[in-house]
Amino acid sequence: MEVHILPSQRYEPDHHRYEREVIDQLKSGDPEAFRILVAQNQNKVINLCFRLLNNREDAEDAAQETFIEIFRSIANFREESLLSTWIYRIAVSKSLDYRRKKQRAKRLGILKRIFGTDEEEEEIPENISSNPEVIMENSERARILREAVNAIPENQKIAITLREYENFSNNEIASIMGVSVSSVESLLHRARKNLYKKLYNYFDKNLI
Repeated sequence: MEVHILPSQRYEPDHHRYEREVIDQLKSGDPEAFRILVAQNQNKVINLCFRLLNNREDAEDAAQETFIEIFRSIANFREESLLSTWIYRIAVSKSLDYRRKKQRAKRLGILKRIFGTDEEEEEIPENISSNPEVIMENSERARILREAVNAIPENQKIAITLREYENFSNNEIASIMGVSVSSVESLLHRARKNLYKKLYNYFDKNLI
């Protein structure tokens, strides 16, 4: 059966049946179904990866790794969550893996320079214009908020990103992060508290 991108007014009422058909076709190895899956989700996945990695090129690489993993693992998808939740779980995992690999590579580069086995390379500054922020992309407030989010603990950053930027429910975040709903609530509470402290000099109360 050929898969078509459905208009939103047809997609929503029949969402579960549509997703069931998509999953079946993905598991059968239908390349067109996978192409459509990528087309429908790539911008959301790249934006999530960007919020976790703060670099557009890195985000695109992590997104590519995400879809490769989806292609490799779809046969093992047990459908205990929505397909979109599963995709975001992989995107978070690949983003964190990518960041760890990059940090290891950076440490190795430092060691090489210390021992004279490699010439020092200039750090390439982040290209602010590649930031996919929709609101206040180049403003001082957006920069300060981004820096504050980056400074809080990793689990808090993931939780607040999924909640405030991606609009997932606490139940969905729990599924993506593999923790309990109460843990998500605690992470969000601590994240907001930490952000308030960091942003006190720049924002009014109830920023988040």
